[in-house]
Amino acid sequence: MSSSSAESKMALAKTVLSTVGSVAATAMLVRSIFHDYIPRELHEYLFFGLRNMFTNFSNQLTMVIDEFDGLVNNEIYEAAETYLGSKLSPNIHRLKISKPEKEKNFNIAMERNEEVTDVYNGQTFKWIWLCRQTQSTNFYNSRDMNSTLKSEIRSFELTFHKKNKDLVLNSYLPHIMKEAKLQKHVNKTIKIHTVDCERMYNLHEMWKPVNLNHPATFETIAMESDQKDMILKDLERFVKRKDYYRKVGKAWKRGYLLFGPPGTGKSSLIAAMANYLNFDIYDLELTSLRGNMELRRLLVATANKSILVVEDIDCTIELQDNLANRATVVHSINGFGMQESKVTLSGLLNFIDGLWSSCGDERIIIFTTNHIEKLDPALLRPGRMDMHIHMAYCTPCGFKLLATNYLGIKDHKLFKEIEELIDIANVTPAEVAEQLLKEDEVENSLKGLINFLHKKIKENEEVKAKKVEITQVESVDEKKENVENEIKENEEEKVLPNGEST
Repeated sequence: MSSSSAESKMALAKTVLSTVGSVAATAMLVRSIFHDYIPRELHEYLFFGLRNMFTNFSNQLTMVIDEFDGLVNNEIYEAAETYLGSKLSPNIHRLKISKPEKEKNFNIAMERNEEVTDVYNGQTFKWIWLCRQTQSTNFYNSRDMNSTLKSEIRSFELTFHKKNKDLVLNSYLPHIMKEAKLQKHVNKTIKIHTVDCERMYNLHEMWKPVNLNHPATFETIAMESDQKDMILKDLERFVKRKDYYRKVGKAWKRGYLLFGPPGTGKSSLIAAMANYLNFDIYDLELTSLRGNMELRRLLVATANKSILVVEDIDCTIELQDNLANRATVVHSINGFGMQESKVTLSGLLNFIDGLWSSCGDERIIIFTTNHIEKLDPALLRPGRMDMHIHMAYCTPCGFKLLATNYLGIKDHKLFKEIEELIDIANVTPAEVAEQLLKEDEVENSLKGLINFLHKKIKENEEVKAKKVEITQVESVDEKKENVENEIKENEEEKVLPNGEST
């Protein structure tokens, strides 16, 4: 009985192998006939027809997302690439990993022809990343670094049930765009951008970025606690109010004016704000620009979620001279007139509060100055500079924070004396920090600071006395001049019109 069972299994196996062999031979014959006797022009047409025939019986829909839409980047493709990097399952066989120079995070992405399954709202979506090889062409696309030797076309294929078409278009794809933007923001390396004057006419290269490795945070800035809390709350409120700004009809931007003596921490506060918000910084030097047109182009080229900084605005551009009335400067060169345009006050105001200021979202504009009294009042009003932050001299609270940061101590027997001196010394946080760096021993460092403060107070008193002396001398000279003028006027009154004395 067992021998008959074995024989039947052997017969079944022979039948299966014979059938497989016949199918394989038939397939090879069909393939040979197809290639030898059917013109190549009809190959793609026949494949397309067969695929459509099978598709008609399928309940699946496939969307193709190409890397480029003509010469323009496809934002859906870029978002999918970022989004799917965080959705790779343990079952995937191959993936791509890279790390750009000076970046802090690894980039993980799908490898070609790999499949990823994603679940959204209880529905299943399948993604495949495809790279189709093509003949290399010398075609230049400024947005694609490899376009001069283009040899492949990259795309994603998204497959899902046909009933979910509206869900994909109205909810799933917007969800992917939002999540990808959030991932890029969290993982990005903060950069500071400066103007590249040689590439001013290339919108994508006019700003030159370098990594910003400034360690400043709100925990390390020597500033009054109340002032820090006020700035932090204002920043947090700003980034959460996108819908509110749209509701009230205002551009989603915020202006800050930092003013105070040199060395009071204006630049450190800007770096702390960038680190806190994870925003890039755009450092704008107005004197390098030839006119309002370049100013507009630079604004359009800045990214969202960024901080635009114009330092020492009172020195950068002569706002106190009412630049609205300042015409072009004409230089005579070889007998010919050549006009040199300048950035005007009206151009600057339009830049921060006019129509051009709405070309972007979630932007912060910061001006710094050592002399707020020199600025045109039109620049200071709310809507342009919404918040004025006075960066004052070092206070006892600021000193304690510096002592914690630089010396690692929160209290010392010399603190009381130092705090009393700091109240009257008018020293900047930068000056205090420099003194704390000079000695390794805590005791010596604090004593050195005390000596410096005494010296600073003495210098301030000498300067004050000299100013008083100069004021007194000027007052005496003014009185003397007034007396002389009065005597002269009296003598002129005594002389008759015909020259005779009265």
